[in-house]
Amino acid sequence: MDISIYFEPIKLKSILDTDNLHPNQLYNFVKIFGTDMSFPDIDEVDIAIVGVNEGRSAVNNLQCSKAPDAVRKYLYALYKPNFNLNIIDLGNIKPGKTINDTYFAFRDVVATLLKKNIVPIIIGGGQDLTFANYLAYESIGKIINIVTVDPAFDLGDTESPLTSRTYLNKIITHQPSYLFNFSNIGYQTYFVDSAAIDLMKKLYFDTNRLGSVQADIEEVEPMVRNADMISIDISSVRHSDAPGNENASPNGFYGEELCRIMRYAGLSDKLSTIGIYEINPEKDINGQTAHLAAQAIWYFVDGFYNRKFDFPVKDKKDYIKYRVVIKELQNEIVFYKSKKSDRWWMEVPCPTRLKSKYERHYLVPCSYKDYQTAMKEEIPDRWWQAYQKLM
Repeated sequence: MDISIYFEPIKLKSILDTDNLHPNQLYNFVKIFGTDMSFPDIDEVDIAIVGVNEGRSAVNNLQCSKAPDAVRKYLYALYKPNFNLNIIDLGNIKPGKTINDTYFAFRDVVATLLKKNIVPIIIGGGQDLTFANYLAYESIGKIINIVTVDPAFDLGDTESPLTSRTYLNKIITHQPSYLFNFSNIGYQTYFVDSAAIDLMKKLYFDTNRLGSVQADIEEVEPMVRNADMISIDISSVRHSDAPGNENASPNGFYGEELCRIMRYAGLSDKLSTIGIYEINPEKDINGQTAHLAAQAIWYFVDGFYNRKFDFPVKDKKDYIKYRVVIKELQNEIVFYKSKKSDRWWMEVPCPTRLKSKYERHYLVPCSYKDYQTAMKEEIPDRWWQAYQKLM
């Protein structure tokens, strides 16, 4: 499919002084669809940057539609990491006559890139685009795990239209379902109805309060490593670090914590799409939020080109295997530790009839702490949640 029909070129001269850039700045290493450049070839590419100028369903934050070029202004002025890059920038998806037209175009673009094993970095736009991103996986028949970095769950009411505050409900209730697991990183309790927290527990989804995440940021790594798709609401970052959002609040992640999460995401062999949403340039101060988003993308790229490709699906000879007996289970939990990266996974029992369907899901990324928990004859939460879904 020719996805170029969905895009409009970037007016680079209006956002960036390209004549005075250093030869080692990113602008010179990314194939960009600009007004004076042709649409880039999407074959044999590692990463594609996709802007989406769509904010019609971004609650109280309509001007986030202007974010993609605001972020590019800072992104392409950064210096390239110390390795060869194979990245294209496809420009901005044209806003449709209706928002559903935009969703349709966005879904087709992401699905096409996924089929070619290209990782899209999406610069929104409203976070409601997360639903269209999910539909791209449905169109290729892939069951996935979704992670959001968000101060709330964005469930909304069942009957409410699709917006940046209701997209998760639309994903959960959509049939047929291609969602295996959902994880939230950084929710703030005063923004979340207690009934929503109870629902997450009943669905065996993984929710992580801001305070607990900040207390041990390294535990984010296995959460992110388990994701196929990540959606980041910039309002998850505190106002002092990211003022460019109508819904920004005093509390949230620090900018450097967002960058660390993004690098973990880049390192994940499993992750295949990531998006940053809700950046509102009209509320930004000195471009601070756009600049932070650009640096976060830089960290994702740095992580991507340092991937270890050690997800233990088939050949386990490069792993140390540990067996821990849990009396409560009358069984054992099997752990694998990569000799290459020192990362951990644990194996969850899966019925033989479902093994091919859930091949990427019954080996659950975990941490050394989960192994320590099992050694105390306690069942790790990650193991239990996956077990409930597979049984």
